[in-house]
Amino acid sequence: MRRKDVGLTNTKENRIVKTAPLADGEYWALCRERNVIAAAANGHSLVFPKARMTVRDGWAFFYREGIEIWSCNASYAEAQFDVHKV
Repeated sequence: MRRKDVGLTNTKENRIVKTAPLADGEYWALCRERNVIAAAANGHSLVFPKARMTVRDGWAFFYREGIEIWSCNASYAEAQFDVHKV
């Protein structure tokens, strides 16, 4: 008799984990890339090495010295940067 759970179907490694979206507020966003070249390759050079981030209505706005430098979806920001509440 063949088992139905053979493979990765029911293993921990194959589960999709959903987290709550980033709450509106102020954060620090730190690039995960180790240098500006890697950050540029991923389109994150404006944020490298870190920038202030404001999350509002599902969007993340990145600032340096009070000037908006970039924006993206808050879920993308949470997945691509190390995010820390201010």
